[in-house]
Amino acid sequence: MPKYVIEREIPGAGDLTPEQLKGISQTSCGVLSKLGPQIQWVESFVTDDKIYCVYIAPNEQLIKEHASQGGFPANSISEVKAIINPVTAE
Repeated sequence: MPKYVIEREIPGAGDLTPEQLKGISQTSCGVLSKLGPQIQWVESFVTDDKIYCVYIAPNEQLIKEHASQGGFPANSISEVKAIINPVTAE
């Protein structure tokens, strides 16, 4: 199943408290449970003004539906074509 990286522009994301991040996570998980097992949240990276999320889903439309139902921005959705890491260099 395809993997996607979603860029969410959220000004001040890096200043969100642990409680706020927990609330966002709970909202996301609630939407995911409604959408079914075809879409999975892998992890997210919080930076100063953006959150980068990694999802597994059958298509981009399901990613957009998750964002819409959760009230999250999805400024950019990119399908992962390959994964590299230090082991790739060996």
